[in-house]
Amino acid sequence: MIATPVLAGSLLLALGCGTEPSATAPSQPVSRSTALPGAPSEPASHTVAPRDEPTRGGPKPTKPEGHTENPRKVRWLKATPSKDGRSLRITWWSGVEPCNVLDRVTVRETAKRVTVTLWEGPSSKAQNVACIEIAIQKVTTVKLKKPLGSRKVVDGAR
Repeated sequence: MIATPVLAGSLLLALGCGTEPSATAPSQPVSRSTALPGAPSEPASHTVAPRDEPTRGGPKPTKPEGHTENPRKVRWLKATPSKDGRSLRITWWSGVEPCNVLDRVTVRETAKRVTVTLWEGPSSKAQNVACIEIAIQKVTTVKLKKPLGSRKVVDGAR
């Protein structure tokens, strides 16, 4: 009979799952300790640091830091000109720092178009780090030499 092993496995799985502790204040680390069968009597502990949440209601403002290893071109979602047309607000999807850091933004202006290229890479200052794979929307502002006018804005990573 297959039902008995499935039922027993489900019961063991249910018993192995604990309940989540009540929410703690975001400024305090959460600490969890577990004792494993056959392990020394002192429990192993693991501390989870609080995450820096992006600005509520919009993308995380980001400035180029210029210290990444092997920066690569990153596609952006949209470029929004300022009211006076002298700057562009560039929005893109990225990952968490220090694994995804904005290295630089290059802007090439001609009479007909403005090409904006974002460059990202892992920080050269961080060593032996692990980053979660989660998408974060970021935004940076670049100044133009001349007002945008009727020029077309192009993604240099495409």
